[in-house]
Amino acid sequence: MIKEKRKFVNVTPLSSKAKNRFVNIMESFHACEVEQEKDGMIFLASINKKYFFWLQREGNEHWRIDK
Repeated sequence: MIKEKRKFVNVTPLSSKAKNRFVNIMESFHACEVEQEKDGMIFLASINKKYFFWLQREGNEHWRIDK
């Protein structure tokens, strides 16, 4: 059985709503695991697996994807 390599990205919260979720749900961990990629969107899971969200590859007003 071949184990697929897990992919991660780091995100930074930009809006007050995102900052609140980042601190209270994501426990201030920037890294998220990429669960799925589709049509320029990525589905992310926080490291603690308590927060899941779709994000445009280019980011949006709530989150920035850090390189």
